Amino acid sequence: MTRHFFGDTTVLLGRSLRHITRSVDTIITTAITPIAMLLLFVYVFGGAINTGSVSYVNYLLPGILLITVASGIAYTAFRLFQDMQSGIFERFQSMPIARSSVLWAHVLTSLVANLISLVVVVLAALLMGFRSGAGVAAWLAVAGILILFTLALTWLAVIAGLSAKTVDGASAFSYPLIFLPFISSAFVPTATMPGPVRWFAENQPVTSIVNAIRHLYTQQPVGGDIWTALAWCVGILVVAYVLATGTYRRKIA
Repeated sequence: MTRHFFGDTTVLLGRSLRHITRSVDTIITTAITPIAMLLLFVYVFGGAINTGSVSYVNYLLPGILLITVASGIAYTAFRLFQDMQSGIFERFQSMPIARSSVLWAHVLTSLVANLISLVVVVLAALLMGFRSGAGVAAWLAVAGILILFTLALTWLAVIAGLSAKTVDGASAFSYPLIFLPFISSAFVPTATMPGPVRWFAENQPVTSIVNAIRHLYTQQPVGGDIWTALAWCVGILVVAYVLATGTYRRKIA
C-alpha cells in the first residue's frame, strides 16, 4: 500500500511539474512582486528605518521570503480548482490509484515551485548587498523553517482550491496571508508600533518566524523564537492537513 501511494504520487507529481515547466511565468510572476517590494523598501524606505547594526536588506529579507511563499501558494489553489472543474478528480477515482496521492502531488509541486522562487529572491537580495556569515547548520535550520511554512500554507491553499466556487475565490484567500507580514517585525521593529498594533504584531505567527530566520542567518541568539516559530508552523500544518483531507473526502464521496 505504501509503495502504491509513493508510486502514484511520483507519477502525478511529474504531471503537475510538467504543467509548471509549460508556464514558467508562474514562478517568475511569484518572484517578481517580492523582488519589487525588496527594491522599494531597501532603496526608498530603508534609509528612514533604524534597524541598529543590521543592514536593512538583511533585516527585511525574512519577511519578503514569507510573502514569496504566500504569493506562490495561490497558484496551488488555482490549479486544484481547475482540476476540480475539469473533472480530472472523477477520472482519477475510476483508476486504481491512491486517492491521497492526488493532493500530495499538488502539495509537493507547490513546495518545489516555491523553493525555486525563494532561491530567486535570495539571489536578488545578494545582488542588493545581503550578506551572512552563518554556517551550514544555521542555513539548514532556515531552510527547514521555510519548508514547514510552505507546507503549512500549501495545505491551507488545498482547502481553498477544493472549496472555492470561482477561480477568483480560489486564489483570493492568499491576500490576507500576503498582508500579514506588514503587521509584524518583518519591515520595522515592533517597538515602534502603537500599543494594540504592537500586541498583535508580537503575538501573531509571522513575527516569531521572521525573528527566528533573521537571528539564524545574522548569527544572533535565537532564544525562544525558533520554538514558537516551529510550534506555529507545525500547528497550522496539522490543522490545515486534517481540514484539507476532510474536505477532499467530502468532495469525492
